[in-house]
Amino acid sequence: MVVVVGAVTLAVIGGGDSAALPEAAPEQLVDPLPPNRPVGRADVEAVRLPVTLRGYRMADVDDVLSRLGAELAERDARIAELETALAGPGDAPAGPAAASARPGEEDAR
Repeated sequence: MVVVVGAVTLAVIGGGDSAALPEAAPEQLVDPLPPNRPVGRADVEAVRLPVTLRGYRMADVDDVLSRLGAELAERDARIAELETALAGPGDAPAGPAAASARPGEEDAR
């Protein structure tokens, strides 16, 4: 029984053959996020982070998340800028303050 287990073990690990397997190159992050245009949904879906022994590489994840965070902040700022421009300089915000600014206006109608 011991001989059979030893023979199987040697067959699996190569029997002491001096030609060892070459080291596998570590996976590298392939960053599909475009540097010259805004990031789209398809770009985010195409991101594939390399897996390591204990999960994902923290530096790669941090890089992708910071890039996406910057893109979102830029879009939020642009949206706010466009909403302000669309509202116009003379438009007052609608809300409770605007309604209480002209008391009695409803009675005049």
